[in-house]
Amino acid sequence: MNNQRPFLLILMLFLCLPLFALIALSLGRLNFSLATVIKTFTNPGANPLATNVVQNLRFPRVLAALFIGAALSSAGMAYQKTFANPLVSPDLLGVTNGASVGAAMAILYGGGVWLTQGAAFLGGIIAVGLALLIPRLLHQQGKLILILAGVVVSGFMQAALGLLKYLADPDSQLQSIVYWQLGSIAKIDRPSLLAIFPILVVGFLILLAYRWHLTVMGTGEATTQAVGINQTFEQVIIVIGATLLTASAVSLSGTIGWIGLVIPHVARLLVGDDARFSLPLSAILGGIFLLVIDTLARTLSAGEIPLSILTGFIGTPVFILILATSHRRKLL
Repeated sequence: MNNQRPFLLILMLFLCLPLFALIALSLGRLNFSLATVIKTFTNPGANPLATNVVQNLRFPRVLAALFIGAALSSAGMAYQKTFANPLVSPDLLGVTNGASVGAAMAILYGGGVWLTQGAAFLGGIIAVGLALLIPRLLHQQGKLILILAGVVVSGFMQAALGLLKYLADPDSQLQSIVYWQLGSIAKIDRPSLLAIFPILVVGFLILLAYRWHLTVMGTGEATTQAVGINQTFEQVIIVIGATLLTASAVSLSGTIGWIGLVIPHVARLLVGDDARFSLPLSAILGGIFLLVIDTLARTLSAGEIPLSILTGFIGTPVFILILATSHRRKLL
């Protein structure tokens, strides 16, 4: 594929992000025109109600949706390329379940939003740390043993989460844990977003720095060794970058499924397997997708719909369509 076409597609979608953001800012229980939304930034005193709703309530959510969607989809692309497996998702090494355990412990402790987010991030990092440690303790290296270690850690964290749910107060704490697991960015504010933003940047920079080698790693171990890539070292670095993105996103929003699995496939269908283009495109598409999902979540009903419910309903048929399209292409 000509390199100019993927670049133009990425540039076009990137330039469209402000338009998507403005549309999301205008929609909600109170609808505003695009002109009114723009005026809340250029002339805040003209409409105090609109300014308060747009800048204090919706703007942090829009930014969070863009960043979290981009983080999950980029991490998914990195994991799929690193492990040469298109069915891998960001929770491969137990980061999601580890973050859930951390958040559940904070909820049982009675902590607020900040403590819950911090505990979730720490839980996700600990889970991946254990998954990376197990192969070293067994004196074995390779993709398969790392994936199996992730399965073991994920299963342990899931059991721990079940215990915490059993101990939780069913009238208050259990509901909070379950709601957090279903995913929501309703409680995200600017301070919490700013606190996690540097970690997101570090994760993105790591993946962008290694995007040249991700394409080679996605073709299999034999090719990686043939071109002289230090697979073990770079695999660990990429996993760290993807984990930082996943843990940061999950700590802010809770568990949001399907984005890290489906969006990388969409990006590859549009621009091919070259990670130089598919990685940034995956980030942009993931941000737009979650922005649309969050806008639907807060506008479809009087109560807010958890994000994982909508991503599941939309992601499942999209993934089936992707599989069918890929199958037909192989037959051709």
